[in-house]
Amino acid sequence: MKPARILIIAGSDSGGGAGIQADLKTVTLLGGFAMTAITAITAQNTLGVQGVHPIPTEMVLAQMESCISDIGVDAVKIGMIGSAQTAMAVAERLAGLDGVPIVFDPVMVATSGSLLADADTIAAFHKLMAIATLVTPNIPELAALGGEEIAARFGTHVLAKGGHGEGAMLTDRLIGPHGLAKSWSDARIDTLHTHGTGCTMASAIATGLGQGMALPDAITRARDYVRAALRLAPGFGGGHGPMGAPFTFHA
Repeated sequence: MKPARILIIAGSDSGGGAGIQADLKTVTLLGGFAMTAITAITAQNTLGVQGVHPIPTEMVLAQMESCISDIGVDAVKIGMIGSAQTAMAVAERLAGLDGVPIVFDPVMVATSGSLLADADTIAAFHKLMAIATLVTPNIPELAALGGEEIAARFGTHVLAKGGHGEGAMLTDRLIGPHGLAKSWSDARIDTLHTHGTGCTMASAIATGLGQGMALPDAITRARDYVRAALRLAPGFGGGHGPMGAPFTFHA
């Protein structure tokens, strides 16, 4: 059987912990075939983002078209989008993909606290949410997007991630257009090295969907994968370091 083809539309992280670099590792280790359309190049490390260079919208679309027209796509993961213009253009192109699941991670702020999307880009996220199978915001992102009602408003599912919550137990909630569909609770893994958790989670879910898994099952496997990666963090850098790569991970 051929591996599921996962198109990743996201920014590059020079430090290797998040973005395209984390996506590639995740898709590959979960048995998928990763393709990329890079939306921005960043200079960043565990301490923050030192520079961002958006890729022109036309080049983002050209990368997408090269993959779609020749190799084909079984699922799409969207991360850092680069600009409002790119967000609108990407949404329009993906709307033409019939039956392909789309996972949108609405990246606004890096783990270090650096801003990765301006106000206009965040406003354009509405177009991406309207075509997404699943949106995966953390607590601050969900609040900025309008709260849990975005699931009903855009006719999508929302994975409200609880990693920014307080307490020893964290809960992720899957919210559909008609309300809560499922929830998962686990003990917090006490680590500073959480760079790339959102990117990794979204890519893992997209891989599962591309492989034909039901949405709750894809989320369950993705959560297990992220928790394994957190436990394997190598401790690189002086700030929020990258997670590890669970090469022996089995669902």
